Amino acid sequence: MSGEAKEIRCAGVAKTWAAETPRAHKALRDVDLEVGAQEFVVLIGPSGCGKSTLLTVIAGLEAPTAGAVYCGEETVTGPGPDRSFVFQEAALFPWATVADNVAFGLRLRGQNKAQRRGRAQELLERVGLQEAAAKRPAELSGGMRQRAALARAMAVEPDVLLMDEPFAALDVQTRARMQQYLLDTWRATAATTLFVTHHIDEAIALADRIVVMTARPGRIKATVPVELERPRDPRDPAHHELQDHLVDLLRDEVDKAFVQQEGAAR
Repeated sequence: MSGEAKEIRCAGVAKTWAAETPRAHKALRDVDLEVGAQEFVVLIGPSGCGKSTLLTVIAGLEAPTAGAVYCGEETVTGPGPDRSFVFQEAALFPWATVADNVAFGLRLRGQNKAQRRGRAQELLERVGLQEAAAKRPAELSGGMRQRAALARAMAVEPDVLLMDEPFAALDVQTRARMQQYLLDTWRATAATTLFVTHHIDEAIALADRIVVMTARPGRIKATVPVELERPRDPRDPAHHELQDHLVDLLRDEVDKAFVQQEGAAR
């Protein structure tokens, strides 16, 4: 990585879209969150609760309306090379090969062609795409494109990896494989990871801790440690117990979110 893995800290973070206009609406309010160095934390919550907004604020792609975000000792004021973002869509350059997509950030850092090629090959092997290095994104399946996006995010050796529902569009079997690729990569790099999902099972499969958010404006409702050993067996009674607990925590928030969405549609 570019240095030691860094903790992420949100202190009183709020975000209002279109602030001071008739269209203003509060996405986040009074969010206090800490993600320890090398920790894997998953955010869950109802649709529209501000999970993705919080991720973009941490990434520095949006400024908070109030409060502050810290990456290590530094205040986040914009995007930085210490943080990599993986979106729902792979967002690869369609004209470039898979290897060139993975190496893109290294080119911006001034690495020579041999260095870029070696690093790209190493990461493509890690995510099982070494045979696809010369292909274009359109020649890959959805799961393969997301593996390439993960490799690209890790190529610059970030201290923090931010992931916004990257596996949402994948089928169940491919999603399970991608989760394993992600965990293998996380173990190998020890990047501090914050992952957004709607899937409770995915959260349990991945997280050291699960953070449950309220309906909009999003706040932290509960933080739930996951003490099951990896790899996690969904047939384990402890898995079912944790799943039920998370469903209970989310039930009221999902109901509130539906009421908000119905009111907005009128």
